[in-house]
Amino acid sequence: MSKTLDKAQLSQFTGSENWYRHGINRKVTFTDGAKYVADTAGAYWLLDEIAIIQPYEKAVSAEEFQVWTLKVRPDQTATLSCDDGNGNIVFTKEIPFTDFPCEEITLWFANNVILLPSEY
Repeated sequence: MSKTLDKAQLSQFTGSENWYRHGINRKVTFTDGAKYVADTAGAYWLLDEIAIIQPYEKAVSAEEFQVWTLKVRPDQTATLSCDDGNGNIVFTKEIPFTDFPCEEITLWFANNVILLPSEY
């Protein structure tokens, strides 16, 4: 695990040759780019947060297209939020600790797939 991610690396993912089934919510899959983020940053917990909330939070599951943003603060706390793609926040969760290596990352969720925006 290299613990470094940058926008140039992530923008190289422009589609996916593979889809990986989420281990807990079997309806959810994720792409090569999302897997790269999870592998490189040790952040499978982030994919878990997105996948596991789907059947339980009606405001989230009501959105066919979701934009998930993790914003990490200098004290290693973070906020994970989901919006409807138009900036309307439908869900927010405070993360009490994270060692995620970037200040911010965005993942999309559409058609039960977690992906990087460049993979859409």
